Amino acid sequence: MIATLLVALIALLHIYILVLEMFLWTTPRAAKAFGLKPDFAVQTKTMAANQGLYNGFLAAGLIWGLIYPLPGFAWQIQMFFLACIAIAGIFGAATASRKILFIQTVPAVIAMLALMFA
Repeated sequence: MIATLLVALIALLHIYILVLEMFLWTTPRAAKAFGLKPDFAVQTKTMAANQGLYNGFLAAGLIWGLIYPLPGFAWQIQMFFLACIAIAGIFGAATASRKILFIQTVPAVIAMLALMFA
């Protein structure tokens, strides 16, 4: 139950990131979330939309894992997408902002542990 809730919350987080990156990139909300200057946001809008799409795929994978009818395979799907998120967070922390580690990687690892011990 807790593992399922954590996976669902991480899926929702990545849907929110999708919305920020694909549709709200040049707004004050995204500027605050990502520490953007307005001119930089305008210049990188297309790149951010691409990133947002990838975050949407991560969320879709987690949702697929949550609704898949065979528990063993559903577990594998969830673990795969959580691992992808954790690795992406490590890369983002190393290349963009250290806070990504705490926003993406730490929750993904906690959810993976919850799945392993569920």
